[in-house]
Amino acid sequence: MTTQTQPAADPDTLDLTDPQTFLDNDPHRMWQPYRDQYPVFWHPGRDELPGFWVLTRYQDVLDAYRDNRRYTSEQGNVLATLRLGEDSAARRMLAVTDGPRHRAVRNLMMKSFSPRVLAPVVANVQRRTDTLVAHAVERGELDFVTEVADRIPIHTIGDLMGIPAADREQVVDWNAQTLSRYSSQDSEQESVMARNGLVLYISDLVAERRRNPGQDVLSTLAAATVDGKPLSDDEIVLQSYSLILGGDESSRATAAGAVRAFHDHPDQWRRLKNGEVTLESSAEEVVRWTTPAMHFGRHALVDVPLREHTVRAGEIITLWNSSANFDEDVFDDPYTFDLGRTPNKHVSFGHGPHFCLGAYLGRVHMHAMLEALRTQVAEIEVLGTPARLFSNFANGHTAMQVRITPEPSAS
Repeated sequence: MTTQTQPAADPDTLDLTDPQTFLDNDPHRMWQPYRDQYPVFWHPGRDELPGFWVLTRYQDVLDAYRDNRRYTSEQGNVLATLRLGEDSAARRMLAVTDGPRHRAVRNLMMKSFSPRVLAPVVANVQRRTDTLVAHAVERGELDFVTEVADRIPIHTIGDLMGIPAADREQVVDWNAQTLSRYSSQDSEQESVMARNGLVLYISDLVAERRRNPGQDVLSTLAAATVDGKPLSDDEIVLQSYSLILGGDESSRATAAGAVRAFHDHPDQWRRLKNGEVTLESSAEEVVRWTTPAMHFGRHALVDVPLREHTVRAGEIITLWNSSANFDEDVFDDPYTFDLGRTPNKHVSFGHGPHFCLGAYLGRVHMHAMLEALRTQVAEIEVLGTPARLFSNFANGHTAMQVRITPEPSAS
């Protein structure tokens, strides 16, 4: 679907709590009326749950991400938990912890995500990506999502956390259903069961690391202390759960999204192939264009003036990355997929105190994928209409059949 074939949507008619809204509307176009006419928009409550503010302009989203004095994440950070007014992982998982505890745990975890510590993991990313793309080239026709995109980030996270290779495909399946569903036919109960399955699995891994520590992130967390006290098993499980959730889903989404974008924009594929653009600028544009996490959110701690409105203490704000990344005031010609775009200060990894810990690895995954495609693939064609995730949070695909023509020198 392109921006030329579908008129802009009317914000008053859209239900942002319904995943179907994001399948029925062009995700690169539906936000323009919000930015133009209702940059701070009140979305009414539904299903006996409260309404929420919708922030769609880049600067408003950026300012909210930075503001951890007037907004909190501890009552949820995505619509699924924000509207309930609580998150069961609050103050135990980094994404829904604020204040001194957040800073202390984040600083601890950042040690495991420095480029120096990650060097051997990064080397494996490029090797695995090259191998998977080579197998895809040999196949010729395949589902790029399940046979390539799904298989790269989970192995990286598996290396980081010491997840046995035999368990990794099950972890991918649980993860895919945790904050999204494959289709409208899947029930919310299946998402809950997937989440529980993943948490129980990590709990078993933590117990094993307590007995037999290794060199992985789980072992580091198991041995760590904050303010002189060790992290509880619950905290370790939830931090690990968050890493799997964020790192796997976003990298899978950008890999598949890159392929679809190259099919839709062959001129940009040629620019990449011909070396007219760098891997760095190309990766940033793919991440902006795909915006894997469509929104995050906060609760207001105090009354906050916001343009001509006032967000009252206790009310919900939602920060729509999928709109901010296409704000005409910040990005020149934002609906053009431009691998040479610079500057490109997208908010796909968030911003401020909760900036994504895995952003470095996410970029590593994208660089590796672009390099493997550029060197091994001559042409890539998307066959039919790819199937998208049923979600109002995760922007990705569940299936994408492709035909690959090998680069002569790589065959």
